[in-house]
Amino acid sequence: MAKNLLFGLLWLGAATVVAQDSVNGPVISWEKLSHEFGEIVQGEKIEHTFKFKNTGTAALVITNVEVTCGCTVPKGWPRDPIMPGEKGEITVAFNSAGKIGRQNKVVTITSNSVGSTNQVMIVANVLEKKL
Repeated sequence: MAKNLLFGLLWLGAATVVAQDSVNGPVISWEKLSHEFGEIVQGEKIEHTFKFKNTGTAALVITNVEVTCGCTVPKGWPRDPIMPGEKGEITVAFNSAGKIGRQNKVVTITSNSVGSTNQVMIVANVLEKKL
């Protein structure tokens, strides 16, 4: 009886793992969802490249990259489809002119990825420029 129960639980666990891994369609998987720059001086321009991989089963197409304010600019993203297993990157620039204190800038990526709209974030603490 215990042997059959153990076998049944192992089989159920394996079936759950297979079900979770068998997502049909494109899936965008990020190396990391946020980047912390630490302290920067007001007026500095910084940028970070977010890297991702299509871990799904179909071509991933990024249709738009939106930012929360004019101080943050998406500098580039792949315009061509990213096939399953292929990697891509999105570079985001931040201009700290006129900013002070902790800054959390959200970047929204619209794509055909399975799941909700993806977001990444850059974070910096902007220190007042000394004259």
